[in-house]
Amino acid sequence: MAEQPSRPDPGLYGPGTVTWQLHADPAMWIAGVRALWLQALHPRTLRGVMANSDFRQDAWGRLIRTARYVAATTYADTPTAERAAARVRGIHRRLGATDPATGERYGVDEPGLLLWVHCAEVSSYLHTLRRSGFPLDDTAADRYVAEQRTGARLVGLDPAQVPATVGELDSYFRSVKDELAVGADARVVDDFLRRPPVPLALLPARALLWRRVSGLAYGSLPPWAHRLYGREAPPPAVVTRRLRSTARLLRAVPGELRWQMPPKYIHSAVTRLGPQARPSRRIPT
Repeated sequence: MAEQPSRPDPGLYGPGTVTWQLHADPAMWIAGVRALWLQALHPRTLRGVMANSDFRQDAWGRLIRTARYVAATTYADTPTAERAAARVRGIHRRLGATDPATGERYGVDEPGLLLWVHCAEVSSYLHTLRRSGFPLDDTAADRYVAEQRTGARLVGLDPAQVPATVGELDSYFRSVKDELAVGADARVVDDFLRRPPVPLALLPARALLWRRVSGLAYGSLPPWAHRLYGREAPPPAVVTRRLRSTARLLRAVPGELRWQMPPKYIHSAVTRLGPQARPSRRIPT
């Protein structure tokens, strides 16, 4: 009897997940910037970042590396995704920081710190995409949060200790509010995200494009985050309207063109699995 050909490896998520559809949306770039603003509110986590990199010099690289990591773990085949995660865990194991108040030395891979980064990212991705008009009902939103426990495992967390629903995610943020603050490190992040240094020739682009992206990212933060930063945001209805209009423009660029941009994980996934694997705004049931 002839041996049956093996099925292509869908990776860690696959086309039947909410994650597969959501992470291909171009509004994820706005969500990623929002996540940076949110993550900067946890002083212990941010100290780990600042102690191991020059944020002003490396902020663009950090954002791009995060985007590539999310793309790899979402769309690459399983071995590639697992290797990408192993590299990140290996880097985290070697890095540490010192609490300036107590002198305590700690690792950046403390579960509590990893959990904050995870929840800030998942919350930002979900909130931004839903608010920008991506069609996710409450059931699909809960599915997404549950699916992201796979991402939590990849960075070294116990998935059983990670929020599995939107309600649990909201409860987590309520539980950590007393740990959040805006200190000198957070001001560095805030200043960079508002006015990143660029060559003189790119100043018009920063004024035209980045100001809108960063303004939407900051404006979509929860009100308690605005209070911590001490800077108001436009009314929520205005932020939502601007976010939806910007997302419509981004989504007008065909996916086939966007997915050709390096590192082409989505393009490779569709090639590997077939045209039925194309991400879309239709959530599989």
